Amino acid sequence: MNQPVATEDFVSNVARELPYLRRYARALTGSQVSGDNYAAATLEAMLEDPSIMDRSKSTKVALFGAFHAIWSSSGSPVMDEETGLKARAQAHLGRLTPNTREALLLHTIEEFDFERIGQVMAVGSAEAEEMVRIAQRELAESVTGRVMIIEDEAIIAMDLQSIVADMGHAVTGVARTRDEAVALGTAERPDLIFADIQLADNSSGIDAVNDLLGKLGDLPVIFITAFPERLLTGEKPEPAFLITKPYTEEQVRLAASQAMFFASTETLHG
Repeated sequence: MNQPVATEDFVSNVARELPYLRRYARALTGSQVSGDNYAAATLEAMLEDPSIMDRSKSTKVALFGAFHAIWSSSGSPVMDEETGLKARAQAHLGRLTPNTREALLLHTIEEFDFERIGQVMAVGSAEAEEMVRIAQRELAESVTGRVMIIEDEAIIAMDLQSIVADMGHAVTGVARTRDEAVALGTAERPDLIFADIQLADNSSGIDAVNDLLGKLGDLPVIFITAFPERLLTGEKPEPAFLITKPYTEEQVRLAASQAMFFASTETLHG
């Protein structure tokens, strides 16, 4: 049986979807390095055997399906060499119902409907929907804590405050600039930070986060931006948790629940 031949259009389509696969892989593993390793392994497998990409499906569904096959065949590993917060995060992941978090991330972060989730994970749409519901319930039971918001748009800041407070988190405050963020974070150490990229005085949310991580140590951070492609270049360290504006309440809830047990943010360069 002849294997499909990669066409220029096909390669271009895969390249266009690759940043989103990497975003999903990082959210899944909680680490840029680990996530990118799985994305790279998927591409290598596709080069060796192009038939793992089902060309009858959309490029994104086929690419994510190939990734899921690689991820599942590795046993969706929970590694034990981590220490501290990362070790606790991995222990938490090991207790989640198999496949449910994958389904929830596909649904919420990548905005796949249940039919496409089923195509990616090789299950029926009803089973995919049930997986999402289970994950939502289990993640809702995750630890709560103190959340700091770095956002210069008042309406968005109020919305984020409302969402995370409704989840049971305590909001330490809202900062509109880099200097305000450093002062607020230093005064009351948060357990989680939401950060916009562009702030009120044209300062950088990335710089504010790096300042805080330098003072406070490792903290989970969720970046919010209208231009995710600017942070998904693969050319420098990237956030493990990235929400695209306009976001949904479900995306914020999922990211907060994930990030609360992932301390995986690496220093970024603005």
